[in-house]
Amino acid sequence: MEFTPEEGKVLSADCPTLLLPGLSIGNVGQLAVDLLISSIGADRVGFLDEPSLLPCVGNDAYGPEPGGVLALPLEAYDSPGHALTLIQQRSPVVRGMMIEFAKKLADFVSSTGKKHVIVLSSLDSGRMKQIAASSEMQVYYVSSVNNDGTDDDCESLGFKRLEEYEPTQRRWSYLNELAEGNPVQGDDLDFEDELGHDDYYPGLPFAALFACCKAKGLKVTCLLCYCSEGDNIADSFQLAGAACKLLKLTPDRFLGHVQGEWNIPLSWKTVYGPPPDSSLF
Repeated sequence: MEFTPEEGKVLSADCPTLLLPGLSIGNVGQLAVDLLISSIGADRVGFLDEPSLLPCVGNDAYGPEPGGVLALPLEAYDSPGHALTLIQQRSPVVRGMMIEFAKKLADFVSSTGKKHVIVLSSLDSGRMKQIAASSEMQVYYVSSVNNDGTDDDCESLGFKRLEEYEPTQRRWSYLNELAEGNPVQGDDLDFEDELGHDDYYPGLPFAALFACCKAKGLKVTCLLCYCSEGDNIADSFQLAGAACKLLKLTPDRFLGHVQGEWNIPLSWKTVYGPPPDSSLF
């Protein structure tokens, strides 16, 4: 994984916290990162070249007008005023390469002197054990602060530890061994037996990022929400809001068109394609 800076730019040493998405159902993590980049006015400082990512290219994602600046698969943004670096991942990892990708990313993050990594991701609502009565989205978390994944700071914000995080469970344990580079017997992740409910979670990208960054000695916090495929804009607002709570980032520090409000990314205007032709009706 090679970092290529924009001309005349470097990663700021004044940004000890890194925030990035873990790709999953509904793309909620990516949408939340887009929203944060746009709202705090983060500046693109470069991109990461990684062959395990599917190639993609697009127009300027943030605007305010499409200026022809190409958007690439893995980009780095800095906001020294908020002490925050953000990485946006726009395409998925090639099947079977997630652990290697997470290891390389963890190596890069560690080499840049980051202290805290925050991963935003989503979970399949069909896996929920209990449906919440409230219409407000519940934010779940997993933290490297304690071995059992708990974190007092997250608890104080009303987030709930992901119950399915069990470090001693076979696939979580196997994932940790891979992240730490320890030899393992066999390849448990290629077993053809039916996966149980708890096997779903350690197989997601956020889990690989969590394990690999933790193995490098970094503090890692994963913020997670359950969702379904569809229009996940509302979910991304709530997940981005949860990240702001953790970062103690208040809306009055946003750089949107109206101070104190989210600045909607330009790319969201076409996120679900153009509206239907009215002549059809």
